[in-house]
Amino acid sequence: MSFYTSITGLKNAQTDLDVIAHNIANSETNGFKKSTASFADIVSASVLTDPKLTVGIGARVSSIKQNFALGPTEQTGSALDVAINGEGFFTVVDPTSGQTEYTRNGAFSVGGGGYILTDQDARLQVFPVDASGAISSTTLQDAQIPGTNAAGAEYAGVTISSTGQVVATYADGTNTTIGILALATFIAPTGLKQMGDASWKATGVSGAANYGQPGSSQFGSLLSGTLERSNVDLAEELVSLITAQRDFQANAKAIDTASQISQTIINLRT
Repeated sequence: MSFYTSITGLKNAQTDLDVIAHNIANSETNGFKKSTASFADIVSASVLTDPKLTVGIGARVSSIKQNFALGPTEQTGSALDVAINGEGFFTVVDPTSGQTEYTRNGAFSVGGGGYILTDQDARLQVFPVDASGAISSTTLQDAQIPGTNAAGAEYAGVTISSTGQVVATYADGTNTTIGILALATFIAPTGLKQMGDASWKATGVSGAANYGQPGSSQFGSLLSGTLERSNVDLAEELVSLITAQRDFQANAKAIDTASQISQTIINLRT
């Protein structure tokens, strides 16, 4: 039994190494959130087993949990680089699949059609506004900048305020609010499904998204000209890497010891 018990330890150590390696590989990925592997013991016993003589039979992976702590911020000076100072996710939609995703990576740009896009060409979502710039509906829409304003002046630039107003500037000096950026929060963010590219999708575990304006209620405010970096601490990950390596070696040694004992018994019988 010791062989199979130690094999579970080897597999768990390998899983821990995989998680740590993934964290280290994404230490420079904007908006990335590190993960931590947790383990639980396995005990096989029946109602007739003496609890004082119960022996465990190994361990298993109980969860790989994401850590959504804020990462450090870096000033870039770009008007469309935005970081969330607090809770919330940017809401984006893939125009091809229509799938809604959530991200903390606020590195946006303006595409040829006037849409504000992520690096993966997903469209940023905003609340529509009325003539006074107030939210007119809770139904989200693509953030799209008209190429010219009502007077025919050409588009000159765009800014995003700390409370989410997306304001387009035109050559005649006028400004137009095209929407208010929509942030999303979740009851259980650790239940979000990782989609890659530092983005997530809602699941039954995370619950449905709750949308709101930046700077209101539990939603964080925005930092324009700033990006949130990965929350991976390399020093911490390297220490965890050494620990996982030692766990792997210890379990491998246990298998080697069991093998030597088995070989000794076989030699005695022969």
